[in-house]
Amino acid sequence: MIGSMATVVLTGRDLRLDDVVRVARAGARARLDPGAAERMDAAHAVATATIAAGSPAYGITTGVGVRKTFAVESAAHDRLLVRQHLIGQGPPSPHDAVRATALRLANALASGTTPARPSLAEHIVAALNDDRLPPVRTLGSVGQADLAAMADLAEGVLDGFELAQGEAIALLNQNAFSTGLAALALHDAFVLLDALDLAGALDYEAFGANRDALHPAIGVARPYPGLQATLARVGGLLEGSATEPRSLQDPLSFRTLAQVNGAARDALDFVLTVVEIELNAAQSNPLVLPDENRVISVGNFDAQPLATALDIARLALAPALSTAAERAVKLLQAPLTGLPEGLGVRHGLAESALSELGIAVQAFASEARLLAQPVSLELVSTTQAEGIEDRMTMAPLAARRLGEMVGLGARVVAVELLLAAQACDLRGTALGAGTARVHRSVRSLVPFVGEGDPLPELEPLAALIRSGGLHD
Repeated sequence: MIGSMATVVLTGRDLRLDDVVRVARAGARARLDPGAAERMDAAHAVATATIAAGSPAYGITTGVGVRKTFAVESAAHDRLLVRQHLIGQGPPSPHDAVRATALRLANALASGTTPARPSLAEHIVAALNDDRLPPVRTLGSVGQADLAAMADLAEGVLDGFELAQGEAIALLNQNAFSTGLAALALHDAFVLLDALDLAGALDYEAFGANRDALHPAIGVARPYPGLQATLARVGGLLEGSATEPRSLQDPLSFRTLAQVNGAARDALDFVLTVVEIELNAAQSNPLVLPDENRVISVGNFDAQPLATALDIARLALAPALSTAAERAVKLLQAPLTGLPEGLGVRHGLAESALSELGIAVQAFASEARLLAQPVSLELVSTTQAEGIEDRMTMAPLAARRLGEMVGLGARVVAVELLLAAQACDLRGTALGAGTARVHRSVRSLVPFVGEGDPLPELEPLAALIRSGGLHD
């Protein structure tokens, strides 16, 4: 759930995933912490002194990239720098992603590690609170600072605000777009994983699976936190079930449900740690050090930790979706379930019943698996910027692919739930207290498919899954 609508206070140090979701999607307001203004004033004073002294400071008194040896000569340089980075292409990003980006950017400025004045951060926060944010195009960033996306945001949000020298680099040289996208996608991945547990429990009822595979002793003998949590949750949903096991050992997609979903949960917990570090980390170059009264050139725009973590998230989710799809297909097969082929209402029925949904669920799972390909190992040509810009992380793509995978995953689970609910109705045994609640949620949106009935529309069920409204 998104949580309360309390104002999110930006300190540059303690922004959390739930805060991003509340602001980006629920319209919660943000404001700068008073201490943030003091830190920003101190950092800006260092930048101002550096400018006055004529000392080289990347992007503040010099150009950027190969022009790092050229001195800034015009007061209009910063505004021009933003406009010359408007290289984005493709469709606009979702509005919640733009809001998450603006929030992350404001929090980065609040840390007091850039040349930006408090007034610039306040201007961005005001645009966020008033929902006056521009379109931000999806394509054009390689993940070494989200230059293309940040230029779109800066160009649209400045709206007459005059930049001081050095403030353009503070706006552009950030990974706020990747981090904001990642935060929203990760939140949705946790929601999907919860739904996978719920659907998996209903699968156990539908298939007549052996619940020994969910015994708590498994997690004691193999003490992974995610495994233990999955065993407890899925096992708890089945408490009170009257369904008898039909086999000593079920197909692996049933027998290893807790291991697969548990591994995904452990992976997502790791990714959460990385994302929340990045939500508060100094991601820019240069780095202003007020305590040392100096500006240093750094590589904190390299988003490798984020890109790697997002790759891990997709690699961990892919098997969970594949095994969910396999369970769904098994439910359609009479020799395995003892139920009519395709979950028709009676044996010997010529019509396809629900059989064709097996093709659909495999299509969704296959597309999701293809999105799991790691992107953080992608190489970059060294011809750009005379060979000095010779790395990339592709963090924006890593985040975008996680979001796309979660969307496909919701459709996998929607099919899985429909088939499991149909099988449970055909089997007719009393469900566990938790699985009965899941069954009611499904039936509130999709009916039992009787003889001669068309297939129900699954979009409302997929939307319920994405919203986190599937109840256990």
